[in-house]
Amino acid sequence: MGTTQPQVYLVIPAFNEGKIIANVIEEIQKHGFSNIIVVDDGSKDDTYEKAKSIRGITALRHKLNRGYGATVKTGVEAAKIMDADVVVTFDGDGQHDPMDISELISPIVNSDYDVVLGTRLLDTAGMPFYKIIANQIGNFFTWLLFGIWVTDSQSGFRAFSRKAIEKIKTKSERYEYSSEVIREVKLHKLRYKEVPIKVRYTEYSMGKAYKQGFLNGLKTLYKMVWNLIS
Repeated sequence: MGTTQPQVYLVIPAFNEGKIIANVIEEIQKHGFSNIIVVDDGSKDDTYEKAKSIRGITALRHKLNRGYGATVKTGVEAAKIMDADVVVTFDGDGQHDPMDISELISPIVNSDYDVVLGTRLLDTAGMPFYKIIANQIGNFFTWLLFGIWVTDSQSGFRAFSRKAIEKIKTKSERYEYSSEVIREVKLHKLRYKEVPIKVRYTEYSMGKAYKQGFLNGLKTLYKMVWNLIS
């Protein structure tokens, strides 16, 4: 990637995270990352206002709730405009540990990988059993539909090179976006690597009503198939 310091941008999709978004941002900043783009996906609380009030943060907002995939894509497009060399997607609910950011970007900066996937399933300590099962099912259908096996196809903690964000094109606007990115990795022969990440399951994050459940999982699978054949 050259001798100059790469520009690393964090993209944080957020929906009704007003209680915690400031803490998430400040924790990332404490670990030395200042290029942060928060995209509020039509929240009904003060997520956008909280993010916007923090100095140096780029805060964007969807007027209507469009979905996880659409929110990430808005942030990635903004990072492109800002000449990002590396983009890291990072959930806004406090589950991810900013200490892992350096581990995710290192293979891109130092080893010419295009995509690094943070995976919760290489070390499942503390992960609820039903989430392990749900993720394994997601992994299976991602492999079945797209022909590529990864250990955590639904992870929101990922890093992308400039080449990757230019190549990856997706139709999806909701949770099926995560699996569709895996398809794009294979389609464009992008070099990828999986890196174990820590996940902090809290009462707050586990109580989020919009998180993937069984019915949402079925909807996601249906949309994955539909996007594949349409």
